[in-house]
This record gives sequence, structure tokens and C-alpha cells, in this order.
Amino acid sequence: MKLLEGKTGIVTGAGRGIGRSIAIAFAKAGANVAFTDIAYDDNMMSLEKELTALGVKAKGYASDASNFENSQQIVDEIAKDFGTIDILVNNAGITRDTLLMRMTEEQWDLVIRVNLKSVFNLTKAVQKYMLKQRSGSIINMSSVVGVSGNAGQANYAASKAGIIGFTKAIARELGSRNIRSNAIAPGFIITEMTHQLPEEVREEWAKKIPLQRGGTPEDVANVCIFLGSDLSSYVSGQVINVCGAMNT
Repeated sequence: MKLLEGKTGIVTGAGRGIGRSIAIAFAKAGANVAFTDIAYDDNMMSLEKELTALGVKAKGYASDASNFENSQQIVDEIAKDFGTIDILVNNAGITRDTLLMRMTEEQWDLVIRVNLKSVFNLTKAVQKYMLKQRSGSIINMSSVVGVSGNAGQANYAASKAGIIGFTKAIARELGSRNIRSNAIAPGFIITEMTHQLPEEVREEWAKKIPLQRGGTPEDVANVCIFLGSDLSSYVSGQVINVCGAMNT
């Protein structure tokens, strides 16, 4: 039996990068997958076809995770379409990096809204379904930057640190109903975004990592499979660093 057989997972921000890899990994592990991104574009369409070809039910939804009402509506629609919601992966996120002296209020507010408020929006929306079935796994995508900070990323670091606090609070709040809440803190993960960096910058990053390489989106997705499955039935309120010992 596959690790996520019979479960339904929601993955936000799944059009590309880590979110897309999580959606594919979930489908390969036997889960039905509902996934969202800001627009239903070619990336979303191709992902839906790829997941369906793996023999699971899959559907993409255009959704603004930072919008409270829209998040409620999409989750209700997913519950109607799939019948159950067993796993939520709050992966949607953006960066607007700059030094604090240059950071605008808009850059601060946007990152907090998309990265942190979205976690509140989606978790609040799915909890009523998880409470009713007395089970569920909530997986929130934080970052090593949320654990240790980083110059030029005050807004991003604050949003990702906020996710950690939220994760731990929800683990305590919903634990009596067999609902688990954990966070993942990826380090330097090789995605389309990091490929835009000059090669020498990427090499310099890799030298600072004890495992001497950047991580892959699949490295993060594998931890999501563990946290979404019954293998982690007694793991809650934790932050798992996926960083090659960059943070120890």
C-alpha cells in the first residue's frame, strides 16, 4: 500500500517549484491532490494532467491564498469535489528582498499577507473539516531564514518566523482532535528562482552547506510525505529543517 493511499491533500502555490514537486510526490504516494495557485495557467493545466496520469483524482484551482473569503470558498469547493481533506500544505509564498532602510510599507505588507496570512486563511478554512473527521495533518512551509534570520530579508524572515509560532500554537490547540501541525524549514533549495542567481553565487552557497550541495524540491516533498502519512502519527508541533545541516 502507498503511504498516502486514500488520503486527499491540498497544496497551495503548486504551479511551480517546491509546491509542484509536493503535489507530484503526493500523487505518486497514492493521494488525491487538490492544488492551488494565483491563476489557472499552462503550468496548472500540465500539472493536473501529470497527476491524473498517475491514477489519482487531481484538480487545480485558481485562488488567492492571501484573501480570506476566497480561501474559505476554495476549501469548501475542494471538500465538495473530493469529499474529505486529510492534509493541508501551506506552501504559497513570495519574496520582496531589500535592506530595511529601503523597504517600503507595501513590500512589508505584501510579504506578510501572502506568506503568513495565507496560512491563517487556509488553516482556518480546513479545520472545520478536520475537526469533524477528528484527523488531519497541517504542514506549513517556513524557512531556515525564519529560524535564524537573514540580512535583506526582514519581511520574509518575519513571515516565516510567524509561521513557526502559528504552527506550534495550532498543534496545541487542535491536538486533542488528532490534528497534527508541523513546519518545514527548507534551506538553499535549487528551483527556478535560485537558477536566476549567478553560478558563482550558487557555488558560494553550496560551500557553506555541510552536505556541500543545494537541496532539491523533491527533498522537501519527501518530508511532506512523511508528515502527511501515518508514519508521523506522533509528530506534531515540530520544525523540521531540510537544509543539509546549514542550520544545526
